Amino acid sequence: MDHLERCAWFLRGTLVRAAVRRYLPWALVTCMLMGSVLKELSPLPESYLSNKRNVLNMYFVKVAWAWTFILLLPFIALTTYQLTGKPGLVLRRLTTLLVGTAIWYGCTTFFYKVEHYTGSCYGSPTLDGLRRELGSKQQCHGAGGFWHGFDISGHSFLLTFCALMIVEEMAVLHGVKTQRKQRLHAAITGLVIALGALTFLWVLMFLCTAVYFHDFAQKVFGTLFGLLGWYGTYGFWYLKAFSPGLPPQSSGFSSKRDNYKK
Repeated sequence: MDHLERCAWFLRGTLVRAAVRRYLPWALVTCMLMGSVLKELSPLPESYLSNKRNVLNMYFVKVAWAWTFILLLPFIALTTYQLTGKPGLVLRRLTTLLVGTAIWYGCTTFFYKVEHYTGSCYGSPTLDGLRRELGSKQQCHGAGGFWHGFDISGHSFLLTFCALMIVEEMAVLHGVKTQRKQRLHAAITGLVIALGALTFLWVLMFLCTAVYFHDFAQKVFGTLFGLLGWYGTYGFWYLKAFSPGLPPQSSGFSSKRDNYKK
């Protein structure tokens, strides 16, 4: 148990820092740019992580929003109630997950349509043998063809958005005080460890995407959409009165704007 406490203490001290929230977006952009340059100029040798069917990609990244949603749901509920004691405010803050789901669904649907309308079906991966009769990705793959279009990186988008959202929500820990023997303390400690591990995993897999997959422009657009989803909510809309609001730092939401700037 002491090991878990120390791990949670380390993660709390790291991820709740204002500097992390301030510089993580720039760090992700830097990783994307440097990883993309490395992929183009000096590709890394094949590895387990360059295989799209690796365990981390198949069971975590492909369902990244589900993992983020499942862990943030109890975390937001417990920490908000502990700080405010108001069920109404808990429900209000939980709507951030509905907003996140809408952003995830809207962006991935848009990416699919872009790939569809910019793509064509070919008979081989070298883009030989255009097959005009197959007008959709599903038809193309069903006939053994290869669909080629502008495939905006969904991984770059989702990993950026999820990592930044988790870090924003963990800022609430500045004000959360619990007794070590309480069940609430154990629950929050477990969630802190899980969310911290998830954040590091999302950043790692974002870097893997940068160095192994997609074209440069596809990763730029994917990362940009992730940043816009984060900033449009936590940096703009959630500062307004009629919004889910930012994570509370005290017993209310009266100083949301100031809390965000800290």
